[in-house]
Amino acid sequence: MLDMFFKPSSVAVIGASENPKKLGNQIMVNIIDGYKGEIYPINPTSKEILGHKCYPSILDVPGEVEQAIIVVPAAASVVVMEQCGQKGVKGVIVITAGFREAGEEGKKLEDQLLEIAKKYGMRVVGPNCLGLIDMWTPVNSSFANNSTPAGPIAFTSQSGALGAAVLDYALTAKIDFSHFVSLGNKADVDEVSLFEAWADNPNTKVIMAYIEGLRNGPAFIKAARETAAKKPIIAVKSGRTASGSKAVSSHTGSLAGSDAAYDAAFAQSGVLRASSVQELFDYGIAFAYQPLIQGNRICIVTNAGGPGVMATDALEPNGLVLANLDQSTVDALAPVLPAAANIHNPVDVLGDADAKRYGIALDIVLKDPNIDGIIVILTPQSSTEVKETAEIVIERSKSANKPIVACFIGGEVTSQGVEALTTAHVPTYPFPERAIAALGAMYRYYSWLNEPQSKVESFAVDKAAVADLFAKIRADGRNTIGDSEAQAILKAYGITTPRSSVAATTEEAVKYCEEIGYPVVMKIASPDILHKSDVGGLKVGIKNADEVREWFKTIIDRAKAAMPNATIWGVQIQEMVQGAREIIIGMNNDPQFGPLIMFGLGGIYVEVLKDVTFRVAPMTRLQAQQMIQSIRSYKLLTGVRGQAAADIDAATEVVLKVSQLVTDFPEIAELDINPLLVREQGKGAVAVDMRLILK
Repeated sequence: MLDMFFKPSSVAVIGASENPKKLGNQIMVNIIDGYKGEIYPINPTSKEILGHKCYPSILDVPGEVEQAIIVVPAAASVVVMEQCGQKGVKGVIVITAGFREAGEEGKKLEDQLLEIAKKYGMRVVGPNCLGLIDMWTPVNSSFANNSTPAGPIAFTSQSGALGAAVLDYALTAKIDFSHFVSLGNKADVDEVSLFEAWADNPNTKVIMAYIEGLRNGPAFIKAARETAAKKPIIAVKSGRTASGSKAVSSHTGSLAGSDAAYDAAFAQSGVLRASSVQELFDYGIAFAYQPLIQGNRICIVTNAGGPGVMATDALEPNGLVLANLDQSTVDALAPVLPAAANIHNPVDVLGDADAKRYGIALDIVLKDPNIDGIIVILTPQSSTEVKETAEIVIERSKSANKPIVACFIGGEVTSQGVEALTTAHVPTYPFPERAIAALGAMYRYYSWLNEPQSKVESFAVDKAAVADLFAKIRADGRNTIGDSEAQAILKAYGITTPRSSVAATTEEAVKYCEEIGYPVVMKIASPDILHKSDVGGLKVGIKNADEVREWFKTIIDRAKAAMPNATIWGVQIQEMVQGAREIIIGMNNDPQFGPLIMFGLGGIYVEVLKDVTFRVAPMTRLQAQQMIQSIRSYKLLTGVRGQAAADIDAATEVVLKVSQLVTDFPEIAELDINPLLVREQGKGAVAVDMRLILK
């Protein structure tokens, strides 16, 4: 898959040049350096470029051309693309800028390129990109300098400039790539295409990606999930803030989705999110060069107490724990380490430790069945054998069946050890926190791989009733649905609601209250007023008929005063549900991923603390459970200080039914159940208020 890019039998450079300052020359130089296939420079004014016969047009090339690289101005690219199609080219890399990222006229040109490509069945990388490199073929179809050895990491970047910087950094850090792809505007080939191509590629062990925006969120989730089941994907997503998202749009023309949506999509598809490019590589080298961790129990071997404590502190936030050493390990360490050494975890070999002492300690802890991963910390002290200790770590790493990462803290004194470790591809970090974070990423991936496999459930619902209601709403010329109407939607999807009736008069209100039973809740019934408390249209705890009469008039008067043009149906009388926790479940449509479900504690928790989490619909039961468990205040639902545990299973059911509802009806733009009152465990949940907006 995509072999026309990574293993082409022939390459044409359209816009090749004899001028060393032009991209057409630099690309030719890069291709000639190592590529064994046929090379065809295309330029109507040259006879020969860099020792290769030049042709006026790709149509003049006598043989087949599998890959074409376009470096001509954007205005000329459409004619050139048509010629590529006529020639039977399979893959085109459009280096040229001036397309969608440049405005409306550029977008029209890009659309034309894509239309021609589809007509002839060609695949396109770019436009507005750096190009691509396959280190194993090898072929460098880019204008990036590259001399990194072939290795196990595939890297894709939407930003060409960042990609060039990463390639340069990789040389210093001794990081070896299998593939490098600059995607640019992603008119055709995107992350989904690359994941599918790299999933079964034997030369690629880890996939890393720099993402600014996605064209098709659901397709990304599907491809990422299938690929992550075979090898880890690590991504850094820019545009996390409002200003960052605006910059993304102007840079590549991408429509950046909300950061919460990307967090949710990555969590559901097994993608590990890095917070920076530094973290991207911190994680990447651990996955690329060490065996996958099989648990979260970490052993720390150090010659300094302080850094050992720092590493210990970093464990819990990364989902890791300090391993309890097997008694046989403690018994083996005691006679071979100095009396002052700590033979428990962290294993402190003391500041005067030489390389041999490190080796003895490592040999013992590597045999411990209670240890899943090891971090070796070294600080330079007067008797420290830095390079020799590095060589010990390298040697043990070669045969270890569990990951070993190193943390040589320092600068000039530790540089030889760091250089040796880096050259030998033992993951090395300047500080303990970064090393522990990398092990934590490995454990998160291991945990995701070992999650029980589950499918999206389908509940028996009344879709026709909801469809009929939506049609009626549209016929009325509106797109908002208030609580009194929304109750029917909830019931159609098997979500419990309180007993409720809409009263048009005071006497009807008294009648309904007595039928339902005091105390009751009274709230304005209007298709135009979705936030009732904002207009004084809500009263909780009505206890008798006199209060009903008083509050019926008050609620109506307040609503009319606040929104004089609103349609008022009357007052909704509702059963008052007591002794329950307030939950909020919401949904809004994300530009990239579609229905994005929100879960959080209601009341002050959502208003002040904004303690909410998100997942993309549809979701499995396990994903819904993980969503609920990931709010910071989750323990409040499990029962604290003598409180009974809330019915979390019932809340999970509501989340799943809402997920099905918004999947069944993509025309829903927004939805809020606030609050969902969750009773004690085993007693269910009741949706007491809902608002819904159609697109």
